[in-house]
Amino acid sequence: MTNIAFIGLGIMGNPMAVHLAQAGHTVAGLDRSVERTAELVAAGGRAASSVADVVKGADVICVMVPDSPDVQDVLEDVFQEAETGTLIIDFSSIRPDVTQQLAAQAQALGFRLLDAPVSGGEAGAKNAVLSIMVGGSAEDFAEARELFDVVGKTIVHVGPSGSGQTVKAANQLIVAANIQAVAEAVVFLEAYGVDTAAALEVLGGGLAGSTVLQQKRANMLSRSFEPGFRIDLHHKDMGIVTAAAREAGVVVPLGSLVAQLVASARVNGDGGLDHSALLRGVERLSGKVS
Repeated sequence: MTNIAFIGLGIMGNPMAVHLAQAGHTVAGLDRSVERTAELVAAGGRAASSVADVVKGADVICVMVPDSPDVQDVLEDVFQEAETGTLIIDFSSIRPDVTQQLAAQAQALGFRLLDAPVSGGEAGAKNAVLSIMVGGSAEDFAEARELFDVVGKTIVHVGPSGSGQTVKAANQLIVAANIQAVAEAVVFLEAYGVDTAAALEVLGGGLAGSTVLQQKRANMLSRSFEPGFRIDLHHKDMGIVTAAAREAGVVVPLGSLVAQLVASARVNGDGGLDHSALLRGVERLSGKVS
């Protein structure tokens, strides 16, 4: 079994670390909120007190934190405290260019870095069915595959360092546009007095069906927006999409519009809600306050 350090035990990281411990691996967890280590400890893991403590004796270091600066801060400490040669798996969703810079820095210092952002939200993490898009060397991917199989279902090596983050950006573009379309459909259906639950059921069985429709329709019908993936984080991701597209010289007109709608939801106080709360933005624009 592998000695694993897991840094970042939030909505996604916590169940992932728990699954790894339940699979028999030795897992030490670190989070700024100490109480978040409780489930890992209950699963047989250990609560660490610092980066130096969590990486001690680790074969693999997993990172799952919110944004590019967070990853940079964590890895700055990891590079100082971890043993040279350690494999680092960054499950966070950050800028591709930052990942490439960190991978080059890691290599220069004798470390190995895989960027392995995930998709599937809280439900995917809890059920260990995440999609994992991995950038880095094929050899490091093969070494980490056993761990990926514990927390994910669809695991694909998509290319060199930064490729995983690029694919994740595309994923977030598609998801945001899909959520926005479902939200608009719900408000449209309700305006005509249709049995919306029945309508979404039949739509889900046709070409309009999607994982987003399947997973988010209950939130929209009940107006229950407990975060599985917060609008704040999707706002960050849409910023990555639009910036990366500009750098590549490609246009994402729909993506840019959806990015503005996500930003609007955030400035209207919905940043802490699940991204299915884009429905509230459609209601505001339609003069219907939920």
